[in-house]
Amino acid sequence: MAHCVVPAAEEILDKEYPVLDKGFVRLVDYFGGDQRIVQSARVSYGEGTKTVSQDGALIDYLLRHQHTSPFEQVVMTFHVKMPIFVARQWVRHRMGRMNEVSGRYSVMKEEFYVPELDKVSPQSKDNKQGRATEAFDTAEAQKVVDNLVAGQKAAYENYSELLDDGVARELARVNLPLSLYTEFYWEMDLHNLFHFLKLRLDSHAQYEIRVYAEVMLEMCKKVAPMATESFINHMEHGVNFSGEEMEALRAVMNGQPNPLEGKKLERFNEKIATGTQL
Repeated sequence: MAHCVVPAAEEILDKEYPVLDKGFVRLVDYFGGDQRIVQSARVSYGEGTKTVSQDGALIDYLLRHQHTSPFEQVVMTFHVKMPIFVARQWVRHRMGRMNEVSGRYSVMKEEFYVPELDKVSPQSKDNKQGRATEAFDTAEAQKVVDNLVAGQKAAYENYSELLDDGVARELARVNLPLSLYTEFYWEMDLHNLFHFLKLRLDSHAQYEIRVYAEVMLEMCKKVAPMATESFINHMEHGVNFSGEEMEALRAVMNGQPNPLEGKKLERFNEKIATGTQL
């Protein structure tokens, strides 16, 4: 099995793609691509690469039927810089391997996330874990941002004073806020990366992690374009129905009343209307 070199991926290696006000994503390294997926899938019956159309059809079949192990043959390593509160959502995806900058060894930089005014919104009334879609007016948003910046500045001044007084770095850092930027290397195989992207590209995901996922999706298109196209079609834009919902769908298509009621009916109708899996 030959080493896979993907020219489009080679072109973006080590290039820094900015995200948010001070963050970035870099593709540090990759192993394999679409060819590695099809080679891995075909090894069971001893046949190698076919035509591009046949390879694309095979990859689509594998992803559509959740034959996931060939996608684990492709691995991508990223260098990412993000606010700590985004990183704490990120590490929920436990199949990744990471190494983060340490505040015990290093003096943390005075770099904090400050949201743009149009991203400053009140708490959503129907979503306990998210913000409303409408932002505050400009004056109110500016007041919020000024308050955030003042708190960040005070926290970092306190941190610096503690360091100057000889306090250990591991203690001096404890009052630094979640808006502080951190950096880490993150490695993940394509199967688990697609799962990460499915969740973090969703409109319900927090904006500040969604923009990182959008950049990483573009990088996946460079490394494994056919696999990523299949992911977009079947996972990102696809909808899964439960057995109960399939029965309701058959009933509606046959001109019969929808048997679902209440919240079940609301979820069913939203899937039909928006294509969003809830």
